[in-house]
Amino acid sequence: MPRIAIVEDDAACARQLQEYVERYSRETGTELQTTLFPDGLDVVEDYRPVWDVILMDIEMPNLDGMSAAKRIREQDPAVVLIFITNMARFAIRGYEVDAMDFVLKPVKYPQFSLKLKKALGIAGRRSRRYLMVSDGDLSRRVATDTISYIEVINHRLHIHTSEETFVIRGSLQDMEEQLAGLPFVRCSHSYLVNLANVAGVKRDALLVDGQEIPVSRPKRKEVLQQLSDYLGGGFQ
Repeated sequence: MPRIAIVEDDAACARQLQEYVERYSRETGTELQTTLFPDGLDVVEDYRPVWDVILMDIEMPNLDGMSAAKRIREQDPAVVLIFITNMARFAIRGYEVDAMDFVLKPVKYPQFSLKLKKALGIAGRRSRRYLMVSDGDLSRRVATDTISYIEVINHRLHIHTSEETFVIRGSLQDMEEQLAGLPFVRCSHSYLVNLANVAGVKRDALLVDGQEIPVSRPKRKEVLQQLSDYLGGGFQ
């Protein structure tokens, strides 16, 4: 599910933007998750690269939107930035932080929806990759961001997604190579886990989709470090 952060110190404007996102979700049938931040400082503190789109006000009291965007870009080159402002001359500086566009206040829904559609399209192309999974005579395309974890059982790979499980021939090492550059970590000789879907950590296991995925003792330090790097801190 695409995640959208709304960074806006004006409570009325923040609510309006959230309502616009919800309206877009209803009209397009696209499930979206929104989180509100009342200031640029709030979004950059303990920042984690989990957002697909950030709607960023420029003028805020503690940390302005341009400064916040620069700090975000140091950690997250992929998130799509849209500035929300009543002064176009400020938004034009968006090229400095690779902002996609800006929306002028007062925000009107038709213009907003067009730019949100474009932003979600860009975010999807940046973050989503696919695996071709063959099941008998049928080959299917599986989005990697829907994969929770992959395990080896009786020399076959079981690819667990948010909706179903695919069983294919292959090795976990080959799968690691195919998923290189994506947030997957090998936590034992039998499991490969998508860090984006880790809900918690136990002493010797990761909690993923209600399952406890074992972490081997030799892999524990490496797994926790990769998880910490991905989340931007914690779980250590």
